[in-house]
Amino acid sequence: MRISLIQMDVAFGDPAVNQRRVAKKLAQVVEREHPDVVALPEMWNAGYDLTRLDRIADRGELVEWMGQKSREYGITLMGGSIAEVKDGGHYNASYVFSPQGDVVAQYRKLHLFRLMEEEKFLLPGPEGPVTFPIGGYRAGMIICYDVRFPEMVRSLALEGAELLFVSAEWPHPRLNHWRILNQARAIENQMAVAAINRVGSDPNNTFCGHSMVLDPWGKVLAEGGEGEETLTVDLELAEVARIRRQIPVFEDRVPHMYRIGVSP
Repeated sequence: MRISLIQMDVAFGDPAVNQRRVAKKLAQVVEREHPDVVALPEMWNAGYDLTRLDRIADRGELVEWMGQKSREYGITLMGGSIAEVKDGGHYNASYVFSPQGDVVAQYRKLHLFRLMEEEKFLLPGPEGPVTFPIGGYRAGMIICYDVRFPEMVRSLALEGAELLFVSAEWPHPRLNHWRILNQARAIENQMAVAAINRVGSDPNNTFCGHSMVLDPWGKVLAEGGEGEETLTVDLELAEVARIRRQIPVFEDRVPHMYRIGVSP
């Protein structure tokens, strides 16, 4: 499975500019790399211009457009996440589209990041984590701050996810956390991880990039820098089953002893 990650800058609060940028980058990566899957970063339509969500959040048009693009190029499009208005609230929402242009998965960010005031402007997603089929395998998706919650990612692995997409707007000075957390999620769940971060700055943050693809051993197969670029990797997801047989972590779990949910 060939996966391309689009690491890009995001124009603060300007969906029209960002849509044009994504359209151009999609066309370029499809022509040059011929990927099966293309993935985008978090909140790429608006950035963290949260005070103007009533005016700039998507109301369905961008979801339709992404479906058209996935069908046009015959790719699975992991649409990062977008600011959207839906069900009477504002959400940080992620969509996955099949090569036929159909929505195959939807997830709205569950863990809202207080340091960027998400909880003041966004609602947590009501659905919880989801998995979806991809190229004969199964994948899951989370958004940025979610990667700090290992029990969430483990739940996806227990549902059969062999590949995890992490869409992010992860800022400095926590680059080291970004790298270690993604690597930890890969190792502990014996799954591949495709983590897509943005670059550039907004009025409050500078984002650290370093999008990466990791194999189920936690080995970094590709890692970006801090500028705009596209990473393309050929993933062998059959390795997941082999590694899970070799070190049978899931068979050796003792979940009734873990007291998940008990306050410290």
